[in-house]
Amino acid sequence: MPISTPDRVLRVLHVEDSPLDHDLAMAHLARAGHRLDALRVDTEAEFARCLADGRDGQAWHVVLSDFKLPGFTGLRAQQILKDSGCDLPFILVSGEIGEDTAVAAMRNGASDYLLKNNLARLAPAVEHAIEAHHERLARQQADRELAASRQRLSELAQHLQTSVEMERAAIAREIHDDVGGSLTAIKFDLAWIARHVESPEVQQRVATALDTVAHAVEASQRIMLNLRPAILEQGLVPALQWMAQAFEKRHGITCLCQTSHDSMQLPVGVPLVAYRFAQEALTNVTKHAQAGKVLIDLSLARGVLSLEVSDNGRGLAKADLAKARSFGLRGLHERAGTVGGWVDVSSSGSGTVLMLSVPIPGSAGAEDSCFDDPDTLGWDDNS
Repeated sequence: MPISTPDRVLRVLHVEDSPLDHDLAMAHLARAGHRLDALRVDTEAEFARCLADGRDGQAWHVVLSDFKLPGFTGLRAQQILKDSGCDLPFILVSGEIGEDTAVAAMRNGASDYLLKNNLARLAPAVEHAIEAHHERLARQQADRELAASRQRLSELAQHLQTSVEMERAAIAREIHDDVGGSLTAIKFDLAWIARHVESPEVQQRVATALDTVAHAVEASQRIMLNLRPAILEQGLVPALQWMAQAFEKRHGITCLCQTSHDSMQLPVGVPLVAYRFAQEALTNVTKHAQAGKVLIDLSLARGVLSLEVSDNGRGLAKADLAKARSFGLRGLHERAGTVGGWVDVSSSGSGTVLMLSVPIPGSAGAEDSCFDDPDTLGWDDNS
């Protein structure tokens, strides 16, 4: 189907020093059903000016160029087109053209090339070049829109993560101020009752109530730590060490923590992301891994912070990673993205490894490890 219609004219800029060859090429296009608005130029200056001005303020649809011209070549014309910033289909039309030249032109972005003794192919070549050009522009526009959509989704995810952390902090404060205060007051009242009654039955009930209150206080403290990890104020390293000890105590799963540094100076936001990553990884271990041992490995080397949580559980199948509602792993990826990091997941029948990597600009290289032999914290299959 012709590109031009009764309401649309095909605008052709033809770089050609022979008026006869120009007329012949235009005749082939007209014979194919195109209404033409064509202009012939034969100098670099004219070509550059026409590219800048267009045709009556409208852009050209296609550029045809002879290869041998007075003072310059078709390859030079192609370079002028590229340097002008005009994104147009470019077709070489020459009396003779070597294979090396044709290959060079195509590599440089030419849409096609053909010989003047085969102008019957000119109209199909022009139509195909313009159609391919439009499709490429459409793909580029779609790619831009997709990138913008992904950026908006990433910004939304970051906003949601920030909102969740703020809400968690508010809930933690309420638990500390209201629930914690009330439990402490109940504990004092029960202790007063215990001092002022002599009935063994009442003393026994008070002791039981005090144990219950103590358990509630411990639970509220644990909940507060999960909601707002105040221990991060002491640094990421002690926070992860505490997390490993608490996890092992609560679930009975051996949990070891090793680090490359005793302390780390990290940008704002990175410690919380790393802490939440480890927290989510350990939660996944308790829910799915059926593991007996977990290793948390934190290192800072070559400007990258790496946090690896590995277990010796049943592993993850490909189907598990591809689940439509696998929001846990997606959440880890989104959270890592808030600080410019990324997450890698590897799994086999003998365990799963989750790794968080975050670039730390200006960080020092590897320092002395706080462990003489990191292997002493690992395990083998027989341990």
